[in-house]
Amino acid sequence: MTQFGFIDAQFVSFLVAITLLTISPGVDTLLVIRNTARGGVRDGVTTSVAICCGLFIHATISALGISLILLQSAWAFHALKWVGAGYLIWLGITSLLAARRGQPLPVNGVLEGTSVSSRWQPVKEGFLSNVLNPKTVVFYMAFLPQFIAPSDPVLLKSLWLAGVHFMIANIWQISVVLMVGSATRWLANARFAQTLNAATGTVLIAFGIRLALTQRPV
Repeated sequence: MTQFGFIDAQFVSFLVAITLLTISPGVDTLLVIRNTARGGVRDGVTTSVAICCGLFIHATISALGISLILLQSAWAFHALKWVGAGYLIWLGITSLLAARRGQPLPVNGVLEGTSVSSRWQPVKEGFLSNVLNPKTVVFYMAFLPQFIAPSDPVLLKSLWLAGVHFMIANIWQISVVLMVGSATRWLANARFAQTLNAATGTVLIAFGIRLALTQRPV
């Protein structure tokens, strides 16, 4: 650790690596696009923040060694994998059902009849999609230790790195939210809404199936 605290010689390498990984297309970006189209900019931003809050959970369990248990225990890893895969597939099915019904997308971020309880939906979807993803557990377990020196307080350094990841991921995902949110003319088109729901639903199901087929790391 240097005089700059946690900003040490490895920090720039971490910053570059985590930025490139963040902007790579994946479940998080897809879910942000889906929820922005469904509920407007508010839901998109909420989804992004909820997804990124899950990073602190992964950083904590990685630092405490709980991830090691998941990596060494076949049944624990597969249990988490199947729950996460099932959740992604369920999200995909809901999108496909919305496409089949021809459900419109909200131009101003609000659908008629929106209830207070539905405002928590993007929080739940974003947080659970991240926390239930064993790939994130494995990633944090393998990735973070490379940037933690033996003299560093492991938990604090892990949370610090997760905080940096939190900021970078939110900057990227909220930028995506704003781009999708500005496309109000397209979102108001029923055919476009149906196509978007069908496409995101199909890809989410594909992500879920791929996750279900993931083998336990050795």
